[in-house]
Amino acid sequence: MYFSPQSAIRSNLERRARIIAHVRDFFSAGGFLEIETPLRIPAPAPEAHIDAQESGDWFLQTSPELCMKRLLASGYEKIFQICRCFRKGERGSRHLPEMTLLEWYAAGFNYRDLMRQCEELICFLAGKMGIGSLLVYQGQTVDLTPPWDRLTVNEAFQRYGRMSARQALERDCFDEIMGLDIEPQLGLERPLLLYDYPAACGALARLKPADRSLAERFELYIAGMELCNAFTELTDPSEQRIRFESENRLRRSNGKSAYPIAEPFLQALNSIPPAAGNALGLDRLVMLFTDAALIDEVVAFVPESL
Repeated sequence: MYFSPQSAIRSNLERRARIIAHVRDFFSAGGFLEIETPLRIPAPAPEAHIDAQESGDWFLQTSPELCMKRLLASGYEKIFQICRCFRKGERGSRHLPEMTLLEWYAAGFNYRDLMRQCEELICFLAGKMGIGSLLVYQGQTVDLTPPWDRLTVNEAFQRYGRMSARQALERDCFDEIMGLDIEPQLGLERPLLLYDYPAACGALARLKPADRSLAERFELYIAGMELCNAFTELTDPSEQRIRFESENRLRRSNGKSAYPIAEPFLQALNSIPPAAGNALGLDRLVMLFTDAALIDEVVAFVPESL
């Protein structure tokens, strides 16, 4: 079932437009430059569980990450982008194969700085949209007052999972346990920042200097819904190449095609400053702020209507 772009969702689309306008206000006031990068690229970042949509001999971007980091390396210190991204085969109540991402990067930031900035952004938008500090989503009331709750991935598996995070990785069921057992429990009364992922789950993230088994990565959950994926950036081109090659081996072992290595991106890593970046799903944010049960209710068209 899908919703048509008629009067049934017009109010949601109007609120969506206001949210996007306020997002731009937030980042412009913070000294961020809005930029645009190509949608069609020769090489996406290889990730075992994300499939890029082919476009001739190239690909539609799964994220603007690689090009935006090249801008960081060129001296752009604070940048953001609102853009369309494409992920093959992703369709569900909270997933679309063509989605809208808000992505931003800041030189000199780390993942903890981005945690605080996430709080500021969501609270700013909630105030502008008349929601205030209490968000009601599908009957669940969430107190947005910062500081938000924080929980490590290892703690989340201990609290909600059937096994430890290490065991889940060894048995190749990490994502399954996250999706079925853990995520529905997160951010139900207050937003929750889930952080310090296993190193194997941080393909482009810096590893913690004090514990290289963990990546400096976090995700934000509100009312059981994942909103963003953020991390302190890996800036070592040699290590990044090794990770890309590892992800491509995993893709091949799963019967998928390997992706070309993005050589210009790896070369740019030699010049990138310490930085952090965040990708936030705007469609899901609009779902929360409009109390929409389905992602179909916050976009003008879905694939089935075309």
